[in-house]
Amino acid sequence: MATVSFRAAQSANKRKTFLLLGAMGALTWLVLISIFTYLGTSSAAIVPFAVGITLFSVWGSYYGSDKLVLTMTGAKQIQESDNPKLFGLIQEITIASGLPMPKVAIVEDSAPNAFATGRNPEHALIAFTTGILDAMDRDQLQGVIAHEMAHVGNRDTLVSAVAATTAGVIALISDLLMRMMWFGGGRRDRDSNGNPIMLVVSLVVLILAPIAAVMLKSAISRKRESLADATAVAFTRNPAGLRSALEVLAADSTVVQQKSTAVAHIWIESPLDGKSVSKMFASHPPIQERIATLRAMESLN
Repeated sequence: MATVSFRAAQSANKRKTFLLLGAMGALTWLVLISIFTYLGTSSAAIVPFAVGITLFSVWGSYYGSDKLVLTMTGAKQIQESDNPKLFGLIQEITIASGLPMPKVAIVEDSAPNAFATGRNPEHALIAFTTGILDAMDRDQLQGVIAHEMAHVGNRDTLVSAVAATTAGVIALISDLLMRMMWFGGGRRDRDSNGNPIMLVVSLVVLILAPIAAVMLKSAISRKRESLADATAVAFTRNPAGLRSALEVLAADSTVVQQKSTAVAHIWIESPLDGKSVSKMFASHPPIQERIATLRAMESLN
């Protein structure tokens, strides 16, 4: 793999994220046009209803993300006196990054893993399993901390909320349409003289759109993970630390007990992205690719 600087990697991943979010927006407009084409203006009144439900659920979760994730993962917040060495490492990264000190939590789990959450840097929380604290040395753990603080600094909880909202709206209105079609709803609103080809195209779009939305959301998540890796190197100027940490994770076959699909994307190594998960639907890039990218950065340091 060619050498690559962390600045180039950061720029590329930010650019690709914006392009993917733009594609999500375009897909949403395509779905809306298809609904109006297929159902007509009257029955398409389901759209504001679907959008309202999704906004309420996703953004409610966003504003309470730290408490929600603590509950779902079983993480328990700790104080500096509980683990002074860990807090010391985190404080080093906060100084290097210019970010405020996050809350810290521990998950009683032998599988090595970590995550960050919180709606903004002022309400951030980073958590570590007991397994990762036992398995990693100082440089490796510093790389993990930098990766999680990068998620905080890059506001990835916000980006994930935007992607989840868009994907949720598309999935919900498509599901409602299928139900209306099944029970014959909306038939009165369709123009009997409408273009049958357009009606078929609209139907195909509405059937395939939820799958495309999930693929785009997963792609955005992968780019944010790659961005966090590059940003972590910007904080520590030591790609070898995070690279070595990822090698430890790659060599360990255990997974965290709390491996819900709702929070799988927040872990530094997803507990769901195994061999059975297609890369197109995976929330993280393959860990070997991440290791290779970091190794390529080492030659520039």
